[in-house]
Amino acid sequence: MTKVKNFINTSMTYIKKTAVTLLGSLTATVAFAFMVSLACQPRETEKEQATENPGTTAPPVQLENAFPGLKFSQPVEFTHAGDGTNRVFVIEQEGRIRVFENNSSVKSAATYLDIVNKVASGGEMGLLGLAFHPDFKQNGYFFVNYTKNNPRETVIARYKATPGADRVDPATETVLLKFGQPYSNHNGGKMAFGPDGFLYFSAGDGGSGGDPQNNGQNLKTFLGKIIRIDVNKTDKGNYGIPADNPFVGNANAIPEIYAYGLRNPWRFSFDKQTGQLWVGDVGQNRLEEVDIIQKGGNYGWRLKEGQDCFDPKNDCNQGKLIDPIHQYPRGDGISITGGVVYRGNNLPDLKGKYIYADYGTGNVWALSFEGTKKTGNQLLTKSGPVSAFGEDAKQELYLLDYSDGTIKRFAAK
Repeated sequence: MTKVKNFINTSMTYIKKTAVTLLGSLTATVAFAFMVSLACQPRETEKEQATENPGTTAPPVQLENAFPGLKFSQPVEFTHAGDGTNRVFVIEQEGRIRVFENNSSVKSAATYLDIVNKVASGGEMGLLGLAFHPDFKQNGYFFVNYTKNNPRETVIARYKATPGADRVDPATETVLLKFGQPYSNHNGGKMAFGPDGFLYFSAGDGGSGGDPQNNGQNLKTFLGKIIRIDVNKTDKGNYGIPADNPFVGNANAIPEIYAYGLRNPWRFSFDKQTGQLWVGDVGQNRLEEVDIIQKGGNYGWRLKEGQDCFDPKNDCNQGKLIDPIHQYPRGDGISITGGVVYRGNNLPDLKGKYIYADYGTGNVWALSFEGTKKTGNQLLTKSGPVSAFGEDAKQELYLLDYSDGTIKRFAAK
């Protein structure tokens, strides 16, 4: 979710201490790397600053604490189970899932699942993703994405809940797959079921800076990809491969790949109306980008960063790489948090806009679009460090403030 460059060890120690001072005692999913970026990267020139649409007014919205009686430790995901209950769920990065009623007067949140003893957490590692099976109400299955050590790996696992229960036995874990992580950063981590019923999850390029192993363009690895699997089949052991995955039958690629060429796709979402898959992909040192994912698409990393060549510095595109629908430079932020196309009813001025943010600056924007073309981009408001967006069962929109541990609701002014 962040960009980290090579730098000397003495600078690393100083920057880490500074990050803790400024942002509290976080071992954040980007707090440290945020400070590294500010210290190590040059600011863009004034002509490169993003501009909002002239003559337009941002929709009149504000953020309010949705659950004043609750605070969470390093929250990184907010979702619901689609089971007809009024429950919502929050991931705490250390390795817990909390559950509570979607009610502003709630005073406590139960621990739904505790796998702290399995999870390696800190920096960009931890329990990072949660997705409930479309038939969760009947089968009790949900899926998580977490990192572990010895060896350092990403694990995709399934758990089984008793429907309606507020506690899950960690012993119900079934590991679907796992893959190595050469470095501790750029783990991606989001997971969600698509409108096709398949499970999607994101994986970063493996970390360090500049994708030194060129994982983004390597079709033999999970790293730097959007992955799609069928959790209702078992031809790969505990999961199956959708027959129309783009690299099925290709001896030079793993069949789980749905799209590739991504650096750190920290958060993605499906538009509930159109089914479009939106990704916020964290940049290296100049540009943050928003992508609309196509099956089999190559989004360029490390050949390019945003629309600009990265490695090589020139002649990187050859007409085969997909440009982002939107990008923004250092002057607007340093670590994009992918968002949601709003389809709720409480905020008509936001309807059909892609709401996203920057972790470092707290800027929250609304991106207007037609099909796959941007038509506008407006600054809505500012927040503390935004680790994720979430939706409740009514598709109303929430934002997670990683620093103070609150869940904020979008509301009309």
